[in-house]
Amino acid sequence: MRSGTGPEAAGRSTGTAGPGSGRLLVVVSAPSGAGKTSLCEWVVTAVPGLAHSVSFTTRPPRPEERDGRDYHFVDEATFRAMVDRGEFAEWAEVHGHLYGTSQALLAQHFAAGQDVILDIDTQGAAILRRRYPDGVFVFIIPPSWAMLEERLRRRQSDAEADIQRRLQRAREEVTHYAEYQYVIVNDVFARAAEELRAIILAERRRSSRVNLGFQQTRTRVPPGGGGTGREESWECRKCRSRISWSTWTASIAWSSWPPSGPSS
Repeated sequence: MRSGTGPEAAGRSTGTAGPGSGRLLVVVSAPSGAGKTSLCEWVVTAVPGLAHSVSFTTRPPRPEERDGRDYHFVDEATFRAMVDRGEFAEWAEVHGHLYGTSQALLAQHFAAGQDVILDIDTQGAAILRRRYPDGVFVFIIPPSWAMLEERLRRRQSDAEADIQRRLQRAREEVTHYAEYQYVIVNDVFARAAEELRAIILAERRRSSRVNLGFQQTRTRVPPGGGGTGREESWECRKCRSRISWSTWTASIAWSSWPPSGPSS
């Protein structure tokens, strides 16, 4: 197997389009048949502002697959030309076929203010982990090897040799689970889907990703202390208004915390 790691694979720009621009990049990997694509397709319907980036591949489409929805299906010559032009954020050869993530499509989603989720193999994820260190990486595993084999056979689209190759590859891929921040067991689809949704919503709420528009401008003097008498305050970057620490804390009714009502 061969994966792209240089300019031919990752494009000519540095990985600043995603997390570097304030957008969230979610990378989902799993053995073939574990359900990563179905989970990604569901979660974009449940999380506003989330787009599913569709990969390019030289693999022939399965009967139920549609070009542009499941993959962008291209021949090998077209794919190789895209590699030579540096059009992929990552690309890899998996199960004898080429797969790649378009750098331009990622940039389009980020420019539109969307977070992006994509499902790729462990080779591609390793490349994106280096390029997008602030990305969120999720690994999906099947409940058992027997269940994984059953799911692969249920497709009725792969030859026996392909199934055995995918099962062998799956055992190698699972050894990389610790390289991911999250692991989801896809035994019950609804539960796994909700877990993926919860991960994305929680990552959006990380303080490092939230900008409330205030910046600290002064140093607070502890109660009863001496000094200049100045206290900590924040200034809104948009309207330039300021709020002091004492005003902030006086406005909070701590006895009523946490607030009542449905949680979001």
